[in-house]
Amino acid sequence: MLQWNKLDDISQLDLLVEESYRMPVVLFKHSTRCSISSAALGRIQRGWTEEHMKAKAYYLDLITYREISNRIAQLFNIEHQSPQVIVIRKGKAVYDASHSMILPDELVPLFH
Repeated sequence: MLQWNKLDDISQLDLLVEESYRMPVVLFKHSTRCSISSAALGRIQRGWTEEHMKAKAYYLDLITYREISNRIAQLFNIEHQSPQVIVIRKGKAVYDASHSMILPDELVPLFH
């Protein structure tokens, strides 16, 4: 079962980067006003398996915390998208996808 960690304070980004040296970190940026984002969130939640448990998952409500989303874009040099999934390993973004390209099965190989 997927256990989201809420990303609701910009200071958490430093911790998240540190954690990425011990395990992969998955960021899911969700627009609570968008049906496409809700569909992508559902795909992630339904497709989360035991293999995905090798990563720590963070959920960002980007409507409420847009400044955090903007900082993520700067920090990892990734264009802001919504919805968007980003995988961080060893302090760097190694994968990002948005909209219908958010597929849980594509994440697992990044965890090894």
